[in-house]
Amino acid sequence: MSSEQYQRTVNSLDKEIADLEKKKAAKDKEVANLQGKINSMKKSITSHTSQSTLNSKMRQIASYESDQAKKSNDSAELGKKMAEKRKKRADAYLKLQKEQQKEQRKQDDINRKVQASYEAQIEELQQLLQSPATIANEILSDEEYDVFVSHAYEDKESFVDEFVEALRNQGLKVWYDTDKLKWGDSMREKIDKGLAKSRYGVVVLSPNYIAEHKYWTKAELNGLFQVETVNGKTILPIWHNLTKKQVVEYSPIIADRKAMTTALMTPQEIAEALKALFTSENLEETENGQTENAQL
Repeated sequence: MSSEQYQRTVNSLDKEIADLEKKKAAKDKEVANLQGKINSMKKSITSHTSQSTLNSKMRQIASYESDQAKKSNDSAELGKKMAEKRKKRADAYLKLQKEQQKEQRKQDDINRKVQASYEAQIEELQQLLQSPATIANEILSDEEYDVFVSHAYEDKESFVDEFVEALRNQGLKVWYDTDKLKWGDSMREKIDKGLAKSRYGVVVLSPNYIAEHKYWTKAELNGLFQVETVNGKTILPIWHNLTKKQVVEYSPIIADRKAMTTALMTPQEIAEALKALFTSENLEETENGQTENAQL
């Protein structure tokens, strides 16, 4: 369970305990009122009270005492329930604290990795500065790619890094920001170039990707749609920890596309399916070429 779920459990138990406390207070008040009536009734009995009146008062006292005993028992049961709820609440709160600590450690790990990435980029920049020819070669390069991978940074560790490695193991050339963007690069310029030079655009849709504050993911997806409109390039969606409803709410157009999903396929299986598209296209190109040669 997440810390949010544990917090909801604690909040729910707090409400239940408060309701039980209110009910117990009401029962205790009724018990006290009955005790007052019993005391008052006993005080009204004197040496001058007739036998018939005495019998009537004693029956009334017995009725009050019976009702009081029942309500006291109800109060005791409510007290037991409160004790059980408080124990559950204490357990849930302990789990909440542990989960919050776990999530904090995870966030600290992410921050350390980001810091390590920055440091690696600085080191890489220093190496590039020592070799101007490397920079010149990169600027003049007009390399084309098989696949552009559009994703949210938060999904690298859980899926994208492994998926990109699987694509490369299939022999595909991948534009991936981890090795294409260097410190000081213009993100807009580099991404635009990557989009334009890629045959396919793989979009890893996830809750992180479609989050409201994600400017670059929206820009990349819009760019892929523009390139597809002009050049007939194909957008290939992958759903990662995402439901059909969430995709429809984000983009009905892309929700209508056939998509792979990480809930049913491994990164390697999705990479193999993508490789199969290139194999199929190469076969079609070969058959078309043979047909044209035969006609000549």
